[in-house]
Amino acid sequence: MLKKIFGRNQNNVTIPDKEAKKDVPHGLMTKCPNCQHIYYRKEIEKNLLVCPNCEHHHQMHAWARIWSLFDEDTFVEWDKQLLSTNPLHFPAYLEKIENDQKRTGLNEAVVTGKGLIDGNPTAFAVMDASFRMGSMGSVVGEKITRAIEQARKEAMPFIIFTASGGARMQEGVLSLMQMSKTSIAIERFSSAGGLMISVMTYPTTGGVTASFASLGDYNFAEPHALIGFAGRRIIEQTTREKLPDDFQTAEFLLKHGQIDQIIHRHKMKDTLSTVLKMHNYNQVADEQAASSHSDTAFVSIEGGQSV
Repeated sequence: MLKKIFGRNQNNVTIPDKEAKKDVPHGLMTKCPNCQHIYYRKEIEKNLLVCPNCEHHHQMHAWARIWSLFDEDTFVEWDKQLLSTNPLHFPAYLEKIENDQKRTGLNEAVVTGKGLIDGNPTAFAVMDASFRMGSMGSVVGEKITRAIEQARKEAMPFIIFTASGGARMQEGVLSLMQMSKTSIAIERFSSAGGLMISVMTYPTTGGVTASFASLGDYNFAEPHALIGFAGRRIIEQTTREKLPDDFQTAEFLLKHGQIDQIIHRHKMKDTLSTVLKMHNYNQVADEQAASSHSDTAFVSIEGGQSV
């Protein structure tokens, strides 16, 4: 009797049909991969893609990162026209590039440009792991190198947010060459008195870690970011040792002096602004541009002349 009263009546269960399922907007909800909580996507986007429950930092789209840091309507993109080709004729490579362009709205795995952070002018590069896993090909290396060179010419600091699976295998040695090219550009920039801030996010691995990501005057990271060169399993098999559970995390690197600070995403803009103001870069740039005895030639935006 009780079973009849309280038992489930399958005849009364409503199963949504295919048309009803289509009415639910795609991407309306998202699940935190760390704590498994489910949220409205707009809710977590307002929180800068940080889980309100466990503080997990979700991967961030390049333009979302730019909007979270730069003063409104101040960011100007550079070198958007640069597109990857297929120099090694790797099968289906260009098709994969085109698919990623449509899916992400990006032309490549990095966006570069300049703008104002709390009124402080800075050159900027941000990598996006949703485009070919943020892999570093010829165009990625070229755009970052050009951004560093432009920062040197305009006497601006350079900030880069890294997120990458490493060198892009479809471009072979041409991809690996970007490690030395970007590193040389950073050396020139540093020799000219430039300030570079590197912020490593999840994941920063392979050749990116072994080159420009680790060469900042300040090396920061987001909480629990994966940072390393070779994979954990490869290292354990090579050394025949069990690695610590937190190996290749931002916290492990901070403990061993390989990064300077771990910064929560909610505090990122304020921290970067503080560092830029601390170096008083506006005054430094004005003094360098006005000095006729400087060893470094800077380019005037208006005249295009070396001064």
